[in-house]
Amino acid sequence: MNKKLIAIDLDGTTLNQDSLITTKTEQTLKKAIAAGHYVSIATGRPFRMSYQFYQQLELTTPMVNFNGALVHIPNQLWSGEKESQINREIAFEIVSQKKALNLDFVAAENRETFFIDSLDFFDEKIFASSNPSEKNLLSPQNLTTNPTSLLVRTEKQFAEQVSNELTRQFGSYVDVRTWGGPTAILEIVSKGIEKAKGVHQVANYLEIKQEDVIAFGDEHNDLELLEYAGWGVAMANGTDQLKGIANDITEKTNQEDGLADHLEKLLQL
Repeated sequence: MNKKLIAIDLDGTTLNQDSLITTKTEQTLKKAIAAGHYVSIATGRPFRMSYQFYQQLELTTPMVNFNGALVHIPNQLWSGEKESQINREIAFEIVSQKKALNLDFVAAENRETFFIDSLDFFDEKIFASSNPSEKNLLSPQNLTTNPTSLLVRTEKQFAEQVSNELTRQFGSYVDVRTWGGPTAILEIVSKGIEKAKGVHQVANYLEIKQEDVIAFGDEHNDLELLEYAGWGVAMANGTDQLKGIANDITEKTNQEDGLADHLEKLLQL
């Protein structure tokens, strides 16, 4: 069997409902690595919210964060590193329209930290922090460089309207994507950013052909990735749209170690 690159989404795919990698999934992915394959994380999460999983799986491969806006090897100088940023003025322009757009908050993120325009709607789970301070407030004094990603939260009924309006105003520079899950959070990244491009870069670096890329995902931000992969696998708990373009669907959900179960059979581990 050719060496494979196994590109794994985190939330709803590799992680269970408690946002953990179970022992079974960890052991299966490590078995795949021991068998000579590569595992690479491709997530919408920022680096600071995904590094613990990189460490848990003892990975050394490049990692894709912010849905492809950051491709890097953690804590290494790598000539292939790529980070796509957004003009910080867009963040402040959205803040100025916060009320008109029915937004709860506007946040800017980069590899190491985040900035939010008001701590009233701060959510520990979203920002992986329990102690935000004045330094985390989104202001020209604090946000002095261009961010990698912007997040805005609204109510479900306004999500499509907000997405359309942001695309109308800033669509020449950014793409607007909706997070999965019950909360209406929109992520804004540099124009043309998608996981597939990041994973393609990782595959080239590892000298893995496209046909030998296996990708697992569950949400709309995995669409291009599964289309790109030689073998795209949608989770049983994934969206209907994703299942429609996938080569295969896991028998079990992320809560039942669906990725591990499927990978064991696929690679005969």
